[in-house]
Amino acid sequence: MGALSNTRPRFRRSVVALLAISCVCAVVGAQAFAADAEVDAVVTVHPETFTHALRAYGQVEPIAVVQVRAVDPGTLSGLRIVPGSAVVAGEVLARIRGPRMQSLLTTREQTLRGAQAREDAASRGLNIVHRQFATQLATRQAVDAAQSELAASRAAVQTAEVRLREARDLRIVRAPVAGTVISVQAADGEQTTAGETILTLQPAGRLWIRAAYYGADAALLRVGMTGRFQPSGDGDAILVKVAAIAPGIAPDGGRNVGLLPTASVSSSSWVNGRWGTLTLDGPSQRMVAVPTSALILDRGKWWVLVHTKQGNHPQRVVPGPTQGWRTWIASGLETGQQVVTQDAFLEYHRGIAQSYQPPD
Repeated sequence: MGALSNTRPRFRRSVVALLAISCVCAVVGAQAFAADAEVDAVVTVHPETFTHALRAYGQVEPIAVVQVRAVDPGTLSGLRIVPGSAVVAGEVLARIRGPRMQSLLTTREQTLRGAQAREDAASRGLNIVHRQFATQLATRQAVDAAQSELAASRAAVQTAEVRLREARDLRIVRAPVAGTVISVQAADGEQTTAGETILTLQPAGRLWIRAAYYGADAALLRVGMTGRFQPSGDGDAILVKVAAIAPGIAPDGGRNVGLLPTASVSSSSWVNGRWGTLTLDGPSQRMVAVPTSALILDRGKWWVLVHTKQGNHPQRVVPGPTQGWRTWIASGLETGQQVVTQDAFLEYHRGIAQSYQPPD
């Protein structure tokens, strides 16, 4: 019994010592955890470069289209092309026939034959005058008059030949440029009128991207800005640059821009009508940035909690652009200041319950 009684006091002292050590470790661990939490909950702001990204939807479309028209009335024949057909410059697309076209050809052929007969007569007359002049039966004035008549008749022949070729060309509808047929507005066998559109061509290699920007982004647009066009679906991004900016505002409030690729692109991605996302690299600006979680909205104004040696105090700021989980601050913060990022909203409104009285 004596040995047992002596053991119990020592056991109690050991237990008390272990409990004391555990409490000390717990306190030290809690202080370390609190210190780590305080470090993680506060960030020091530094200036960072922000590049404005101007985003919009864009579509590949022709810069301009060419409308092929009938010059003179007649009956359309030989029209075999369909929308999507590829044509080369000068290719015969159709022919125009009919009484009026045939009458025009007949008239101009007769004019040419008359001019040729006049030329033959003038040539014979000049030979006769030359012989008479050699025998002193004609004067120099007669020779000059015969030469003038021959020159005039030859000019009339050349004019008549050109007009006849022109009339013959009027019967043939040719592609003025190489390209792709977008639409066909006439049918084979149809009666056409002068100036009527037969088909519409999209010139080869004359595509660009048209997009519209709105609001503040529209004011940042500049010719020469570069960016990327990501076609819808599969496909690599295409590097583009702004080639033209509309001089005015569209009825919907947007500002239209036209963009061209900066390098050669594959035909599978560069197709008329394809939509995609357009991102332009706007001007760069250096501002301090904070995690978005540090911002506090109170009564229509934005605040942050600035951490100092005296504690945390609210400071009003003006947020700028946002990218991901970060927000750039346009004004209100300076480089080197520390901002609370964890539970900033709760700490800002701590004690708010004291401002309210529960109902009876």
